[in-house]
Amino acid sequence: MKKVLNTFLPLYTTTLLMLLGSGLLTTYISLRLAHEEVSGTLIGAITAANYLGLVIGGKVGHNLIARVGHIRAYVACAGIITASVVGHGLSDYVPLWILLRLIIGLCMMCQYMVLESWLNDQAESSQRGAIFGLYMVATYLGLCGGQVILIAAAGTGAAMLLIVALCFALCLVPIALTTRTTAKPMSPAPMELGYFFKAIPKLLAATLAMGMAAGAFYGLAPVYAISQGLSTQQIGMFMGVTIFAGMVSQFPLSWLSDRYDRQHLLFFTALLFAVASLPLSLLTHIGFYWMLAMAFVSSMAMFSLYPLGVAIANDRVDPERRVSLTACLLMAFGVGACFGPLLTGAVMQPFGGNMLYLFFSLCGVTIAGISWSRKRQPEIIVDAPMPHVVMPDSLTSSPLAVALNPGLDEEAIQEVMVDTSDEPDPEEEAAHPSSG
Repeated sequence: MKKVLNTFLPLYTTTLLMLLGSGLLTTYISLRLAHEEVSGTLIGAITAANYLGLVIGGKVGHNLIARVGHIRAYVACAGIITASVVGHGLSDYVPLWILLRLIIGLCMMCQYMVLESWLNDQAESSQRGAIFGLYMVATYLGLCGGQVILIAAAGTGAAMLLIVALCFALCLVPIALTTRTTAKPMSPAPMELGYFFKAIPKLLAATLAMGMAAGAFYGLAPVYAISQGLSTQQIGMFMGVTIFAGMVSQFPLSWLSDRYDRQHLLFFTALLFAVASLPLSLLTHIGFYWMLAMAFVSSMAMFSLYPLGVAIANDRVDPERRVSLTACLLMAFGVGACFGPLLTGAVMQPFGGNMLYLFFSLCGVTIAGISWSRKRQPEIIVDAPMPHVVMPDSLTSSPLAVALNPGLDEEAIQEVMVDTSDEPDPEEEAAHPSSG
């Protein structure tokens, strides 16, 4: 563990600072616009633009990194993001904010690709779980830390934008000073969309619904909190607790996913998501701590859906198609994350903030219905099932470089395939539980 920290500490520090700024910016924008009584549709459009930028950034990032290298690409994107964040403070014109969020999403995807392809290239097979486990910890700590700053500052003024800009400016430092520049150049990988539409249509549809729920959550959960009369500090706590639920859920989920039928787990997790969200959609007046408890359970279930879907999909395709598969799943998730905030924001405007959790319930029922099957689907297994991988349900998923980075070369892909198909050693599995 000490060796991993010494090797990858600059990348972990950069990730923490980057997600600190991103988590704070996402909540700040929703709060600021809700306080100014901007319509839910426009707030949803800003969130949708961010996810659209993330999807587009997959291709743009590949070309940029292949042309100028990892460090230069990261530095350029961080500079653009910092300027875009400051741009939010120069004008209150919402269409401009939509454009800025699209640019930020696009540049952040390039940054994710730099970090995760770098981690993949330098990770030894025996340490891959620990390396990406720590990366996920840094990711969640950054997202939750942004909400802590919101609690401490308790405001929606321009100072918040300055803090976000500082985070994105400082995340440049560890990358710029590192001497480890051995990340390999990128080469394209095929998408094979037609094949997966025929092979796993239900899983792609379920992934679309997962993306709709996640996009609506990140963009509109602060709006829901405002509709419940929460203060700025309480909203920060609400967002921090619900995002932290995502990290908490991954470890028991990893254990269950590697021991029980994943199709059944997906069905029951989706049902739990629907049932846990329903009280928050029906109760208009509820105590703050009861609200936190129910939202925590709802978020645990929501953040568990996408990793389960990825694990099931990987069980059903040939190993050589897994890189292309994950890219397609992320594309479906990203498209859903674009439409979810738009639809939910439009409904919340006339009917109230509770519609967010009603939308979550509908998404949970939809995913459960899609995943329910009396006849178990065949699995393609090479020596052992694909181990469960810990990842958040946003596009900051690990290992994103294997998925949306269309640039792993054949040697790197082969290394990942060997790592996942080798028979696991019981002692090693006990020391390094399935994660990633």
